[in-house]
Amino acid sequence: MEYAHPEVLVDTNWVDQHKNDPKVRVAEVDYDPTANYTLGHVPGSVLIDWKADINDPLTRNILTKQACESLLQRVGVNDDTTLVLYGDFNNWFAAFAFWVFKYYGYKDVRLMNGGRKKWLEEDKPVTKDIPSHAKGNFKASEPDSSIRVFLRYVRDTLGSKILVDVRGPKEFTGEILAPPEYPTEHAQRGGHIPGAVNIPWAQAVNEDGTFKSADELQKLYQSKGVAADKEVISYCRIGERSSHTWFVLKYLLGYPNVKNYDGSWTEWGNMIDNPIER
Repeated sequence: MEYAHPEVLVDTNWVDQHKNDPKVRVAEVDYDPTANYTLGHVPGSVLIDWKADINDPLTRNILTKQACESLLQRVGVNDDTTLVLYGDFNNWFAAFAFWVFKYYGYKDVRLMNGGRKKWLEEDKPVTKDIPSHAKGNFKASEPDSSIRVFLRYVRDTLGSKILVDVRGPKEFTGEILAPPEYPTEHAQRGGHIPGAVNIPWAQAVNEDGTFKSADELQKLYQSKGVAADKEVISYCRIGERSSHTWFVLKYLLGYPNVKNYDGSWTEWGNMIDNPIER
């Protein structure tokens, strides 16, 4: 079995060969650029700061359509540019950016399989040089509501959709509110959305951070009842790990109706009177 959309995934060798291609723009998406991009990055790659660039500076939301357009134009992306994303934390935040850019209609966006970790492990070239590109002409589209859901939709449809909680088992059961490394990203209550199945995001990747084969992925999700003929909603704590699973289900397995609930547990577990299971 092959991936449903193999074109959205490129390996490190492909990136190494195309990093200077004028029709290709490589971007590193980091949660913490000072600990990653500034220490060395793929030559020619631009920085997309997850907190500063992908999130709205005021509201708890992703960036606006206009901000997305301005961001991609600023890093030199045109409507016909192949945009390759990679990043830290096994591509969590690169996958989130992939989802956001698809939300605003970007056509040819891809992930570098294995992310920053694999590039460094293979001892491929890095640089501290900051590239400069002419302003691009990318035009954002209206949001694609078929790949995103909000709290009210999730609550109003409880029991009728497949909910995939991609957090770790202790987060799912409510034993912990958030991993120790993310103390500020927890909710008032622990547990999970009623009816959700727990399939931690990491079960979809190999030790080196690359995605498992299509056969392995299909077996993993189908064994938990995540069927392709159902509407599937993924969530985590703040939406980044769930966008990673959303990518796996929609693009690697070809599930036709997958949505990311990026409000996730920091929203659900903080709302008064929201139903919770443990």
